[in-house]
Amino acid sequence: MSEESVRVRRHGSTLEVVLDRPKANAIDAATSRKLGEIFADFRDDPRLRAAIFTGAGERFFCAGWDLAAAAEGESYESDYGVGGFGGFPELPGLNKPVIAAVNGLAVGGGFELVISSHLVIAADHAKFFLPEAAVGVIPDIGSVQLPKLLPEPIANEVLIAGRKLSALEALQYGLVNQVVPLPDLLKAAHALADRIATMAPLAVAAILDIGRKTESLPTETALTLLRSGAIDSYQQMLNSEDAQEGPQAFTEKRPPVWKGR
Repeated sequence: MSEESVRVRRHGSTLEVVLDRPKANAIDAATSRKLGEIFADFRDDPRLRAAIFTGAGERFFCAGWDLAAAAEGESYESDYGVGGFGGFPELPGLNKPVIAAVNGLAVGGGFELVISSHLVIAADHAKFFLPEAAVGVIPDIGSVQLPKLLPEPIANEVLIAGRKLSALEALQYGLVNQVVPLPDLLKAAHALADRIATMAPLAVAAILDIGRKTESLPTETALTLLRSGAIDSYQQMLNSEDAQEGPQAFTEKRPPVWKGR
């Protein structure tokens, strides 16, 4: 894997991660492991508040699994690193938002990385599809969530009939937050990251952690778990200096100064 297969840039409290593997920004195991290291460092750096994940160029966001590597013997059972395929979908303890900035085709595992992201900005020419069934396998990363995110008939058509969703259709179905012209893509993603940076970091972490741990639970059960004290991020937020700073700043009519503690 070339050093330039993944480029990383810091913009204040935002980490920008650019996948650059011509021609289609496909991901092999080595690239996935590198992405896992990058996102683990992002998770553990208190100075970073959000990450933007995008692809180089204008045609492909990510074509998913590198089939050339597969033809050379790489398999589904390969070591894709600490965060699973793509570096972040299965990364333990990732309680910071990842924003997908979809600059083109999100195919197979690339579409699943979009589904696994917390927020999504898409260029207006982007398309999303899952071709796995046509090559004899199934999409088994973020696509397990697709029937929860789309109406069942649409999800089934995407999964088993290869339907391609346009950026506007993805917006209509709530898969993306915003659709913009390609030249405005990273600007819009950074604007969203900057808004997140104004929020209390422990509150953001607790929201993401609680959502992940309660998403499959009935509301009553989820609330019982939340109030049991068993979710550490929630307790940490409740007992933090920031939880006092927010109301104090509001009464004093000034911006809050978050300390993350």
